[in-house]
Amino acid sequence: MMTLTLHNTMTRTKELFVPGDPNRVTMYVCGPTVYSRPHIGNARPALVFDVLFRLLRTLYGEDHVIYARNITDIDDKINAAAKESGRPIGDITSEFADNYRADLGALGVLPPTIEPHATAHVGEIIAMIEALISSGHAYEAEGHALFSVSAFDDYGKFSNRNRDDMIAGARVDIAPYKKDPADFVLWKPSSDDLPGWDSPWGRGRPGWHIECSAMIEKHLGETIDIHGGGHDLIFPHHENEIAQSRCSHSGADLARVWMHNGFLTMDKDKMSKSTGNIITVHELSQDHAGETIRLAMLSAHYRQPLDWSDDLLSQAKSTLDRFYGTLDNLSDVDVPAGATPSDTFMSSLTNDLNTPKALAKLSALCKAANKVDDNDERARLKGELLTSGAVLGLLQDDPSSWLKGGVNDDDAEIDALIEARTAARANKDFAESDRIRDELAARNITLEDGPDGTKWRRDS
Repeated sequence: MMTLTLHNTMTRTKELFVPGDPNRVTMYVCGPTVYSRPHIGNARPALVFDVLFRLLRTLYGEDHVIYARNITDIDDKINAAAKESGRPIGDITSEFADNYRADLGALGVLPPTIEPHATAHVGEIIAMIEALISSGHAYEAEGHALFSVSAFDDYGKFSNRNRDDMIAGARVDIAPYKKDPADFVLWKPSSDDLPGWDSPWGRGRPGWHIECSAMIEKHLGETIDIHGGGHDLIFPHHENEIAQSRCSHSGADLARVWMHNGFLTMDKDKMSKSTGNIITVHELSQDHAGETIRLAMLSAHYRQPLDWSDDLLSQAKSTLDRFYGTLDNLSDVDVPAGATPSDTFMSSLTNDLNTPKALAKLSALCKAANKVDDNDERARLKGELLTSGAVLGLLQDDPSSWLKGGVNDDDAEIDALIEARTAARANKDFAESDRIRDELAARNITLEDGPDGTKWRRDS
C-alpha cells in the first residue's frame, strides 16, 4: 500500500499516517451550524476533507473508513434566526441542513458515513459533563456547568497560546460565577422561550464544544485517527474539545492527527457572514458548474490561504475543458478492467493532500494521451485519468455534455444547424457553410471537424 503523510497541527510537522486499526479508519470533521445557507468559505473544509475521505477509501477500502461530519442544531445564532423569522427552531435547522447537503452535493461532496445531530446526543452530553464534574475537571455554578481550565495542565498547548491570549481569543464572558475567567461553558440555562432539556443543573442546553466531544465518543470512540476543520477552529473549539475529551478518558488522546485548512478570502479579506463578505454556494452554482467550483477550490494546497475570484473560476473552467477535451478524444476506447489511479498522481496526493501537484499530474496524463496513437496505451491512460480524477471528485461528467456546457434548451437547434452546415459542405455551398459557422461562433459555439464528423463545444 502507498504510504500517506499528513501535516499534524498537534506536532506542527508532517507525519506518516498510521491508523489505530486499518480495518476501521476514523475521521471526524466539524460540520455546519444550520441557520443559513453555506457560503463558499464554509465549503472549503467540506471539499478538503471530502478529498481526504475519497483518498482514505482508495487506500484502505470503502468499507473500512468511517467518516463523521456533525450537524450543529443547537446554537444561539439558530435561536436568533428563529426569533427574527418567527418560525419554529426545528423548521430552521431542518431547512438549512437540507440546503447544506444539497449545496455541497452540487460540488460533488460525498455524504459522510455518519451525520450526527447535536440534538440527538443530549443524553451523551449530559453524561460526559457529569463525569467531568465527578473527576474534578468541571463544576456547577448558578445553573451552569463549566470546565475548569486550571484542572488540565496541558490547556493551551495545542493552540500554542498563553493565558491572556486565550481569554481574549475565546471572547469569554467574564461572569461572576466563574472560578477562572478562562473557564468555558459546558451547560447553560435556557429561558422558557429557548430550547432546553432537563439536567442535574436545571433546564438548559449544551455549550458548543462539548457537543463534538460527546458525538465523537458515541460514534467513533475515545481516540480517533483524524480530526479536521477550518483553521479558525484551532482555538477555542478544538483546544476545548481536547481538554474535555482527554479529561473524560484518563488522558487518552482525542485524535492521532489534527488537520486544519487555511482561510478562504475574497479580495484578501476573510469571508464572514457577520461582515457580509460572502458569496453562497447556491448563488455561485447558478453560474458555474459544480466541478469548476471544486477544481478552483483544490487549486491551492489545503493549508494555504486561497483568494476567491472570477479569474480563479475562469482558470478552473479552462483546465476542465482541456481535461474533458482529452476524454472526448478517447471516447473510442474503453477503460480497462481494474483501472487504478496513476502512481505519480497518488504520490502527489498522498504527500499531505497536495492537490495542486495532483492536478499537474492529471494535466501530464492528458498531454500523454493526446500524443499516443496505440489504442491499448490510450485506453490505459484513459483509465488512469478517470480513476485519478475520481479521487479528487473530478471528471464525473460526460465529456461531450461537459464540452457542450451541459444540457441546454438550444442543443437541438445547434445540432440542426451543424447538420445543415454538413449538408451545405457536401453540396459545396461553402458560403452557407461559413455563414452557419459564423452564426454559431457568435453564440460562443466552437466547431471541430474530424474524420468522425463535427463536434462542438460551448465556450464560456
